Parts: sequence; C-alpha cells; structure tokens
Amino acid sequence: MNNNKTVIVVGAGASGCMAAITAAKRGMNVTLFDRNPKIGRKILITGKGRCNVTNNCDRDMFMSSVPTNSRFLYSAFAAFTPQDTMAFFEENGVPLKTERGNRVFPQSDKSMDIIDTLFKLIRNLHIRLINENVKDLIIENETLLGVKTENKEYRADSVVIACGGCSYPQTGSDGYGYTLAKQAGHTIVEPVPSLVPIVVNEKWCSELQGLSLKNVSLKVKNNKNKEIFSDFGEMIFTHFGISGPIVLSASSHMNLKKCTEYTLTIDLKPALTDEQLDKRIQKDFEKYINKDIINSLGDLLPKKLIPVTVKLAEIEPHKKCNEITKTERRNLLAVIKNLTLTFKEFRPIAEAIVTSGGVKVKEIDPKTMQSKILENLYFAGEVIDVDAYTGGFNLQIAFSTGYLAGKSI
Repeated sequence: MNNNKTVIVVGAGASGCMAAITAAKRGMNVTLFDRNPKIGRKILITGKGRCNVTNNCDRDMFMSSVPTNSRFLYSAFAAFTPQDTMAFFEENGVPLKTERGNRVFPQSDKSMDIIDTLFKLIRNLHIRLINENVKDLIIENETLLGVKTENKEYRADSVVIACGGCSYPQTGSDGYGYTLAKQAGHTIVEPVPSLVPIVVNEKWCSELQGLSLKNVSLKVKNNKNKEIFSDFGEMIFTHFGISGPIVLSASSHMNLKKCTEYTLTIDLKPALTDEQLDKRIQKDFEKYINKDIINSLGDLLPKKLIPVTVKLAEIEPHKKCNEITKTERRNLLAVIKNLTLTFKEFRPIAEAIVTSGGVKVKEIDPKTMQSKILENLYFAGEVIDVDAYTGGFNLQIAFSTGYLAGKSI
C-alpha cells in the first residue's frame, strides 16, 4: 500500500514502536517522538533485562490474566496474538524460547535484541525519530491537526498516544500521556500502582534484605480472611518488605480501594506436607543432636533465614537440638509453613512495573483504538486503563493495541 497519510506516534516504547512500524508498512509517512535518545527504555528492564516479550497462551488464558478491562482487548488480541508477536520477532531475526508459565524470552536472554530489532525496522521503514517532548495536541475547530513540542509544531493526519503510564518515569513513562488525552476531552481513571513491591509491618524483613527464595508459595488473604491470591515461584526480601515475581503478581490482586488490610503467608517448603516436614526436621535434629539449633538448620533453610525463623518460633537460639521440645518443634514447623507478614502499603507508583488506570476504555473504540471523542486520535499501550499480571501479558497488550492502532489509521 502507498499513501500520503502522515502519522505521529508519541512514545517509542513497545506499543508506540509497533504502531509506527505497522503504519509505515502500510505506506504511511510516520514520525515517532520520544524524549529519550534511544527507543524502548522500559523494554530494556523487563524480565530482569531478559525481556519477557509475550506469553505463549490462548485467548482464554490471556483474558484471565488481565484483571482490568479484559473485554476491551478482544479485538486487539484477535488482530495480533502472542503467536503473531513471536512470529514477528523470529521472522526479523530474534530466536525465542518458551519457559515455565509459557513465558517467552529471546534465546540470548538479552532484551537489547528486541530493541535492536524494533530500531532496525524503524530505520528500514524510514520512520522519522525525533527526541523531543510532545507538550500539546494541536486541536482547532474540534479537528486534530498534530502536536507541539517545546520548539516546534508538527502537523499530521493522525496521532497515536503511546507514551505509557506513570511507572518508572526515568524510562519516559512520566504520565504525560494522560495530559495529552485530557486535552482531547478524555477521562482519566486515577492511576494506581500495579505489579509493585510490597511494604510490610514486620521489621525483621530488613534483616533478610537481599535474600532471594525460589520454589516458595505465597498466599494473600483480605480482612475477611478470604484468600484472594495464591501462587508458587520466586520472591526476594528487601529493606522495606518483599518483592519478586510472585509478590508483584499478588499486588495486582490487592485492591486498596476495597480493602487496605491484607495478610501474606509464605510457605518456605510447599513441596512437603506438615508430616513430611516434621520428619525432616527430626532427621536434621538427630544429625546435629549436640549442636545449637541455630547451627542445625543449614540443610533445610538459607543461612540468612535461620536466625529469624528460630526467633519467630520462640526458641532460644543456642538451645541444643536434643533439648528441643515437641511444642518448639511444632512452632518451628508452623513458621516454615506459614511465615506471616502484614501489609502496610505499596511502594511508590514510580517503582511499579505498570500502572492500573489511564484513559477510560469506554471512550476508545476497541475495534480500532481510535478515540470516540476526537477523530484521528488513537491510543495504545499502558496509557489505556488496562493492565495484566506478570508473565509477558503487559508487553503483549502493548504489541496488540499498538498493532491495531497502526492498522486502523
């Protein structure tokens, strides 16, 4: 296709790059704006620098992993599925692999490979990349004419706002997309952090700072003792509380508008029943029968975790294993199977992986991503009020909505 339509895309993240590339492939004259000199700053840090580029799942699994406005994404998902995302990158020279939970990564484990591929396409499709801040939309007589930066006006037939939410502002997601949307008359659902580390009340967490745990389970209950989340995987203790994949996922289930009191329970040995764990503890006590308990749990727990566990079990740390009572042993088992924390607050929204909130979905046509308020204005990615759990789902939302916007112009 060859036409003379001019398109401006604001934001060179996953959704913006996909929108720009898709429009350019259709023969449009595309200009891509980003305040950063390099594209994809947020992509660079996803998946601990490995880039969990998508989740190799079907529609039902995808939708069940989007807690906010999943129905809005049906058309976008149909237009560009996770399998389309995988084919897109593999056809452009990035071999991929699928890991536990259907998480998809570059075989190289380097997020830079994803960014380099997007940049190569931008260059080959002659997309103009401008490193300036877009300050305003140009709207005259209810007609969208382009954008203004601090120094210049740029005219275009269509504009795509794809500059993210307000998490990790140093990457460019500083919330300015909401300001641009408001200029067009859109409603913004108040942004709150999602996929964010959790601050807890327990001071002993700081003693475990930096301790990473694998193969543990985490359960979250609300103030009515109802379990709202349960998962198995990796987490880390921090100076303020807890973080890591299962903790970030848990945060997206914790709605602070409905409840602010949550209890988080970690099972350090989920593969063992209480009976099996009790036998294991007794076996270790027999092995280290004349040693202090503080020095006898190294086969069972990480070294850093032992003093805290013994203290929480209310056992004198220098008590010999052969002196431990049945009650104390049961206390130890209870702590290992039910290490309990109480929620205090989320870390600041700037530390969230994504934001929940943004441009109200009822004001966007889900079949095109075009504004229902201002013709020729489109939205893509995190600036829209949709968000998902960890596992590649949020990047897939970005690619799907970006593709549909670029295709619909």
